[in-house]
Order: sequence, then structure tokens, then C-alpha cells
Amino acid sequence: MAGTEGRVSVSGGPGRKPEWLKKPLPEAASLRKMETLLRDRRLHTVCQSALCPNLGECFGRGTATFLILGDVCTRGCTFCAVATGNPGALDPEEPANVADAAVRLALRHVVITSVTRDDLPDGGAGHYVATMRSVRARSPHTSVEVLVPDFEGRESDLDLVLAECPEVFNHNLETVPRLYATVRPQADYDRSLGVLRRAVDRGSSVVKTGIMVGLGETENEVQSVLEDVAEAGVDVVTVGQYLRPSSLHVHVAEYIAPAVFERYAAFGTTLGLQMHAAPLVRSSFHAGESLAEARGRQSLCRQSES
Repeated sequence: MAGTEGRVSVSGGPGRKPEWLKKPLPEAASLRKMETLLRDRRLHTVCQSALCPNLGECFGRGTATFLILGDVCTRGCTFCAVATGNPGALDPEEPANVADAAVRLALRHVVITSVTRDDLPDGGAGHYVATMRSVRARSPHTSVEVLVPDFEGRESDLDLVLAECPEVFNHNLETVPRLYATVRPQADYDRSLGVLRRAVDRGSSVVKTGIMVGLGETENEVQSVLEDVAEAGVDVVTVGQYLRPSSLHVHVAEYIAPAVFERYAAFGTTLGLQMHAAPLVRSSFHAGESLAEARGRQSLCRQSES
């Protein structure tokens, strides 16, 4: 997989984006409808907080990835647009409000993610549990996907979330090990890989992870990450282009062309991974469709109930 074909180097800043990263402007009425619903229920989405390029498409389809535990993160990852600082108290109504929004949007698949809350004794694991339970109580036929932080490696907190048997358990590696000190300075590659291994060992969910490219990694490094997650037993991998949210964030090193994403997808497929690799792929983009494609597997816990 070595090689540089299909790479667009970026010097002195991102500059002009290539055509494959451009999307049409979203439809204003759909945006207003979704924004009103979220505002009325004091809800946050990663779509808005992380400046996702797919926001218009997802909001237009009536879907969103709910961001719980507030909208201020205790970590300072250099790729992420979510605010960093001292978070406030948890909103006790947030789980019920997420469930209400899911019902009003008639969602068949709900994605729940969060900021990282290292200030909380359980890292917010209990709030994840409350949110999942609220969604299932209001909408029992809705599948649930969680995209969780690393809980600082605490297995007890991780197990609280896993015990609820989300249909999809996601924890993103984000980048290759060499770039962690620059991109995820408060995280650890082996610790995150351990989170994924524990989820696989519990055997109750489709296990998923994602990485960004265009940060200066090599194709061989991406290949090694794919080999690591395949060895760990992960089911689904997303690979997308890193886009710099502002001048305060880490630079884009390269714009990676679609042909390179095709090579990543082909390589991962040979390892038995379900791959979603394209410039604008994100962890939760078309997440419901991704679950449907995940080799027909459902949460073993939920299967045993039927």
C-alpha cells in the first residue's frame, strides 16, 4: 500500500479544497426545523459542535448525532471543533429530551456520542446508560449506537455502557499511533485499542471504530491500524478526510483523493473488515445503513430477547 498517488499536498495551510470535498448548500427550511427542535429541548449535536461537513444532508434527512454530557470537553484534541474548558453540571433532563427528539424525528437508528468528561467519577458512563434506557423506553424498536470516549481506561465504566447492549458500540482511534502526541495528546493508542478489544470480548454489539486521514500519516501506517483493529475483532471501520475546523487547529497535511480511500477500503476488506472509506465519511454518517450492512448481525443481547 505504499505510494503517494492521489495525494494533494498542502503547504502553508489548507488552501483551496479539491472538488471531491465540496457539497451543495443545505436546504434552509430543513435546517431551521431541526435547529428549532434541538433548541427547544436544550440538546446538542456533534453535527453542529464539530462543524461536520455533512450537517446539511443529515438535517435535511431528519437525522442527527446527539451529543450528551453538555457541549464542553475536558480534553483539547487539536483536530476537534468542540469547545474545551470546564464543563457545567449534567442536565438531568437530557436523557428524556434525547428520547423525545428521537420519537419526534421517527428515528429507526439513534447515534449517541458525547464530549469527554474526565471531571466526572464515571466519565459520564451512567448518563450514557440513562440515555439509552430513555430512548428504548420511548421507542423500543429503535436501534442504538454509542460513540464513547475512553473513560480513561476504566473497565468498570466501560462495562456499564456495554451491559446495556447497544446495537453498535463505537470508539474512534482517530489517527495512527505516531500522530497521537500531536492530534490526541491526552489519549493513548493502546488504551483506545483496549477499549475496542473489551467491547469485542463482551460480544453483545457490532463494534466500530474510525480514523481520519490527511494529517501526515503514511499509507503503511493506515494499513497497520487496520491490521490492529482486525486482530482485535472490530467489525466496522470508517475512514474520512480530516478538515481543519479553524486556524487554531492542527493543519491539514494532505487532501487524500478518492482513489486512495478505495485502496484503504480494499485492503481492509481483505482483513475481514466492513469498510466505509471516502473523503466525507464520518463515524456516524449513514450509521443506520452501516448497521444494516454489518453482516446481518444484531446485538446478541437483543436477539436473545426476541
